Amino acid sequence: MLNDALWYRRFGQPAEALTLEAATLPDLSPGAVRVRMTAAPVNPSDLIPITGAYSHRIQPPLVAGYEGVGTVVSAEGAEAALIGRRVLPLRGAGTWQRYVDCDPAWMVPAPDDVDTGLAARGYINPLAAMLMLRRWPVRDRRVLVTAAGSSCANLLGQWALGAGASEVIGIYRSPQHHEWLLRLGVTPVAMSGDVEAAASRVDVAFDAVGGTLATRILAAMAPAGDFVSYGLLSGQGFARSAHGPPPQRFHLRDRLEDVSLAVWRGWFDDLWPLLGQAWLPEARYFALAEWREALALFETSGRQVKPMLAL
Repeated sequence: MLNDALWYRRFGQPAEALTLEAATLPDLSPGAVRVRMTAAPVNPSDLIPITGAYSHRIQPPLVAGYEGVGTVVSAEGAEAALIGRRVLPLRGAGTWQRYVDCDPAWMVPAPDDVDTGLAARGYINPLAAMLMLRRWPVRDRRVLVTAAGSSCANLLGQWALGAGASEVIGIYRSPQHHEWLLRLGVTPVAMSGDVEAAASRVDVAFDAVGGTLATRILAAMAPAGDFVSYGLLSGQGFARSAHGPPPQRFHLRDRLEDVSLAVWRGWFDDLWPLLGQAWLPEARYFALAEWREALALFETSGRQVKPMLAL
C-alpha cells in the first residue's frame, strides 16, 4: 500500500520546499494505530516551520502539517477496538499525508456531531485561544486582538465576549474583514487607522503579529495592562516600551511539554462545546495533488475561507 505525503527535506519557502512523494507504508509499530486521514487545514503554524524559523528544535526531512482528522484503520491488541473511530492523530507524525501512524494515548476522539471541517481544525488555534483566555481572564476588561482575520484571533474575540469582556477591538489588515468583525460583535480598527487610540483604552492585548504594530500597541497601552505575544506573523520582533506593560509570551508548545494525559483529555472535553458554538470561516477543500493551490489561497489577502487538504 502506498502513502502520499507532503515532505520538506530542506528549509525554504513552502511552495518551493514541499514535495509530494509516494512511498510504501511500513509495518505498523507495536502499540501504534494507523489513521486514514480525511482532511487537514493549512495554518501559519504548519508553514512557518518549513521556512526554518524553528531550526533550533526541528530538522528536516519531515512531513508537514500539525493537525487534521481521520479514521483509525489499523490497530492491534487492546487498540483494535479503536478501528472505525474518527480521531485527531496529534503530537506525532505530520498530518499532510494519507496515513498517519500515531500513539493512541495522545489521539483525540472527534465527537460524532462535529463535522469534518470543524474537527480538522480543532487543535492548534482553538486550544491556544482557550488556554490564553484561561491564563489572562478578560471578564469586565477591554480586549484587543491583532491579525483579527486569523483563525486564532477570531476565536479569541468570540470567546472573550462570551467570557464577559466589556469590549473586543480587532486590528485588521484587509478591508474585507471589517464587516464580519462587526457581525461578531468585535470593534474593527484598520492597521492603517488610529491603533494607538484603540490600544490606549484596552486592558489586555493578544498579539500575533509583532513588528511595528506590536511596538505601537505597547507604547500606547497603560502600564498596568497585559500584553501577550503569541506569534510573529510579520517575521519581525518588537521594541519594548519604557512606559507600557512588560510583554508576556504564550507558545502552545510550552504548555504541551509536561502536560499530563488527564489534563490533555480534559482540555478537549472543554474545547468541543466551545467550538460547536463558534463561527469559523467555511472550509474550501483541495486534493493533495492541488496543494500549491491551497497554499496560494492561504496567502490571498482578505480571504474569508479556510484552505483544507482533502486527503
